[in-house]
Amino acid sequence: MKRTYLKGFSVILLAGSILAACGSDDSGSAGSGDGEGLDTNIVTIGTGGSSGPYNIIGTALGERYSSEFGVNSKTQATGASVENMNLLAQEKIEMAFVMSDVLSEAVNGEGNFSEPVNNVQQIAALYPNYVQIVTTADTGIETIEDLVGKRVAVGDQNSGVEVNARNLLNGHGITYDDIQVDYLGYAEAADALKAGQLDAAFLTSGIPNASLMELEQSIDLKIVSVSPEKIAEIAQDQSYFVALEIPAGTYGNEEAVPTAAIMNALVVRSDLSEDDVYQMTKSFFEGLGDLANAHQAATEISLEAAQEGMVAPVHPGAQRYYDEQ
Repeated sequence: MKRTYLKGFSVILLAGSILAACGSDDSGSAGSGDGEGLDTNIVTIGTGGSSGPYNIIGTALGERYSSEFGVNSKTQATGASVENMNLLAQEKIEMAFVMSDVLSEAVNGEGNFSEPVNNVQQIAALYPNYVQIVTTADTGIETIEDLVGKRVAVGDQNSGVEVNARNLLNGHGITYDDIQVDYLGYAEAADALKAGQLDAAFLTSGIPNASLMELEQSIDLKIVSVSPEKIAEIAQDQSYFVALEIPAGTYGNEEAVPTAAIMNALVVRSDLSEDDVYQMTKSFFEGLGDLANAHQAATEISLEAAQEGMVAPVHPGAQRYYDEQ
């Protein structure tokens, strides 16, 4: 009897040790790494097309949040900015990458938004999205004005690409009535250009754009320039437009190409707690190296410039992080 009791006691001790170890693992997973864990268990990040910088950078960020905080963090491929703002308004995602022009429309209830989106706040201004108007050498298209009468892809309908394409065209006195419009995302537009089904396409994104890098290998790709003076004129009404250059060699171009750009923004639902957004903001900036390894566009994100050009109210959790720096 004594041996049976000792044997049973040993089994209990062993079982207790296993349970304790499992409990320790569970506890650690909630804040594996240096994070303190989050109140929320899910951080779904709205991005854009699967081949675009939003999705590539967002995937790296989601993996970081999952590893550091032990939460279910993943990206959701979408039609990008307008859809992301609507998903945030419907509380179907927690965080998103959007273009500042769409964010400005959303918080003011303009353009694509019949009423203001009130439950979204900004974490940071990110990197510039370059308006990349691409064509082939045999179309004869040299300027935006040459797009009149041509078949042009303007991005997914109601995407950030489509919003700034429409605004930039309007600034040059061109409406959709003057062109043959196709609503195509990055990959679809690149395929249509390759197949000769388009004359030109707007692909607004960080650079380089993966779809254009692939396309440049198979066709004589040409980037249409946009006059800096015209951009300055348009920016008098739409201040989020800035004049930048696509560097020489980005897509085999021998010289830098002047074009318009719009800052990207990282936004979050305002109902997320101050502590959660503080931790998410801190992790985002501490992980910029990982994000830059995922996509070159993230190399242009910096803590120093993150508060410049914000177009939405900053979340208190993000502000707390900035105040500590």
